[in-house]
Amino acid sequence: MENDPILSSLLGEVKGAIIHGYADVKVKNIILDSRKVLPGSLFVALRGTQVDGHQFINTATELGATAILCEELPESVREDITYIQVDGSAAAMGLVAAAFYGHPSKKVKLVGVTGTNGKTSVATFLFQLFRALGYRSGLLSTVQNQIEDEVIPSTHTTPDAVALNALLAQMAASNCSHVFMEVSSHSVTQHRITGLHFAGGIFTNITHDHLDFHKTFDNYIKAKKGFFDALPKSAFALVNIDDRRGTVMVQNTKARIETYSLQTLASFKGKIISDTLAGMHMDINNQEVWFRVIGRFNAYNLLAVYGAAVLLGEKEEAVLTELSNLKSPPGRFEQFHSADHIVGIVDYAHTPDALENVLETITHLRQGNEQVVTVVGCGGNRDAEKRPKMAEIACRYSNRVILTSDNPRFEDPMDILDQMRKGVPPLDYKKTTVIEDRHEAILKAGIEAEPGDIILIAGKGHENYQDVKGVKHHFDDKEVLMEVFAKRAGN
Repeated sequence: MENDPILSSLLGEVKGAIIHGYADVKVKNIILDSRKVLPGSLFVALRGTQVDGHQFINTATELGATAILCEELPESVREDITYIQVDGSAAAMGLVAAAFYGHPSKKVKLVGVTGTNGKTSVATFLFQLFRALGYRSGLLSTVQNQIEDEVIPSTHTTPDAVALNALLAQMAASNCSHVFMEVSSHSVTQHRITGLHFAGGIFTNITHDHLDFHKTFDNYIKAKKGFFDALPKSAFALVNIDDRRGTVMVQNTKARIETYSLQTLASFKGKIISDTLAGMHMDINNQEVWFRVIGRFNAYNLLAVYGAAVLLGEKEEAVLTELSNLKSPPGRFEQFHSADHIVGIVDYAHTPDALENVLETITHLRQGNEQVVTVVGCGGNRDAEKRPKMAEIACRYSNRVILTSDNPRFEDPMDILDQMRKGVPPLDYKKTTVIEDRHEAILKAGIEAEPGDIILIAGKGHENYQDVKGVKHHFDDKEVLMEVFAKRAGN
């Protein structure tokens, strides 16, 4: 960075910090990985789920770190190093990172979207909408981070606080006026968003997910709620009140509370008039609009986007006009059609609720005797409780089900599939097949389908890899589906 800031100028909002050494040293960068430390670095010792950064303080100082942010001092303290001792390194790092990059979140209108399902769609729709309305915009999402047309690959739903502020600074420097980001429950708990200034927050819904990390559903709810608790008075908090925990999310917020609903009176009220594979006709606040995206879950997403745009000061008519032209983000109910009229749908649905939403939508869209074939798996090293539920839901809505591998990570794929199989009702044994190889599973679904059938490939959506024992192998559901369609066409 040009004009490296002085350490003391970065600590203004960090409460209770004890400084050992000189606070007027310059900070060249903020580093979490001791192996990347350079002369002049501020090294942050974080306590992670796998590794404790405090073990690497001496490595960082040997590589030239001039300052250390930590919760405990090392046994041997060097006089030429400044140590900042705090109660929580993660929270302090968020505040320090924001100050280091000049508080970029205050230079844009930053809107966060949280919930179990719909985060990516809502954030992406907002990004597309505001670009269409003429604003330079930024996107921080599971699929990708984007500054206007420049795509920056994404590895987490929410980056760490340093990377996040660096991205926001880049967006502000590119004259973005609005930034839309997914806010994961992990990012709240791990203080990745601490120090950011939000213009608004959106709550989509909440169902069981990430219990591998949060341990209990109550902890998961508290993590989501923590985002709204921290919103400033100047922000808006827009919540889906058809979700019974919508009001819980905002019971302690200082932000202005607004609501959206398909079922009851709300600030932004919607009604589905018709829903087909071609599009969806809705009434929103007494205005009828036709949308390209389909499904009840997308009706909620559109309401959230419409509400947020109006709360950000946009005119209702202009918002609805541009919204009617938007398409679904990659891997979100993404449709493909074969030459012999098979419909393939690729969707990221990897929770029971998301899978049920997608399959319910497909059920409503069926017009005759089309068969629904669902190919689905569950990720390894994640919430195992949902595995039998996912299989049961797939069986309930489908004519045929193929259980297959997703991202097994460090688990045995067959162990995951055995757990899924426990959710298959006895009456559905005959229509359920287990094929560990995902490529084979999709091929089987596609080759055996009849014209008019609908194939749902669920769980990975936009992902173009399969995570096996820590290695990401190239794998794209859409590519395999296209291979199937080409074989059917005789190409």
